[in-house]
Amino acid sequence: MKRFALIPALVFLLTAGAMAQKTAWNIDNSHTTIGFNVTHLVISEVDGKFNKYDGKIHTNGDNFENASVELTVDIASIYTGNEKRDGHLKSDDFFNAEKYPQMTFKSTSMKKTGKNTYDLKGKLTIRDVTKDVVLKVKHNGTVKDPWGNTVAGFKISGTLNRFDYKLKWNTLMEAGGAVVGEDIELDIDLELRKKA
Repeated sequence: MKRFALIPALVFLLTAGAMAQKTAWNIDNSHTTIGFNVTHLVISEVDGKFNKYDGKIHTNGDNFENASVELTVDIASIYTGNEKRDGHLKSDDFFNAEKYPQMTFKSTSMKKTGKNTYDLKGKLTIRDVTKDVVLKVKHNGTVKDPWGNTVAGFKISGTLNRFDYKLKWNTLMEAGGAVVGEDIELDIDLELRKKA
């Protein structure tokens, strides 16, 4: 009987150990860029970024495979270097920042595809549309900074069709082709600091 009584205790200890290994990471906003670019007039690209965002990242120790990632982006913080264009992007032609103030991402899996690369799958919500996306992640490395903090750096990329998310404004040029491209290229530089 004593042997059987030990089983629940062992299960508890193993579970508690696994939970204890969960590591939380904070986004270092001063060294992170949530960026994007889109084709303009077929011949060039416009770059932009979001200046306000927050996230929750949890891992099993320092292993980023199967990491849990949640990201919330403030749409009104969009910046492309042109005030008039930024205002248009916040309007109902695109994001409608007043009605849909946030864009969110919640991961469903993060699988290793190479020595330092991953496929990050999750649910991306823009306006009132939620779709499955796959983002490509490169882990640039994990180091100790001069103050003893554990810091990890990542490069994240992906492609979104803006019409899938009701970013609907579209004007065609006389010679053909759209003024604003259909695809949005995500270009994210992410720096994480392990939570003490």
